[in-house]
Amino acid sequence: MNQDLRHKLRPATRSDAEALVGLIRELAHFERLEHLVDVTPERLAEQLFGAKPAAEAVVAEVGGVIVGFALFFPNFSTFLGEPGLYLEDLYVQPAHRGHGLGQALLKHLGALAVARGCGRFEWSVLDWNRDAIGFYERMGATVMPDWRICRVTGDALKAFAA
Repeated sequence: MNQDLRHKLRPATRSDAEALVGLIRELAHFERLEHLVDVTPERLAEQLFGAKPAAEAVVAEVGGVIVGFALFFPNFSTFLGEPGLYLEDLYVQPAHRGHGLGQALLKHLGALAVARGCGRFEWSVLDWNRDAIGFYERMGATVMPDWRICRVTGDALKAFAA
């Protein structure tokens, strides 16, 4: 069977929420974090397309089927005094890797960051994901060895805020 490997990138729409949640679940499984997934298509749609969107997403399609995505949002650099773009998650289904989809998604967001006047485009990567680290470095990204992510969620966040 000859598979059409041409891809199309486009902004996600509300009707993509269910497919995006499916891909988010696949990503969580890959990262061994599926126990943390609580998102629903309805919750994601509200956060991406509701009255006050918290983030944006770009989807990658092959043959009209969504096989990857990048979810991102604006941030700000106090040192640069400029806005930035933060990539929260990038995922391409394993069967579609190695065909340039991940690179296309990253380049698309890089171009978007430039068009929006951002001073930086950044994201995190798990320290054990050597394939991703190598991929990002080959594309020109610097992996910041001295920085660690701090996180407070759920009940701990409520206690933190009290």
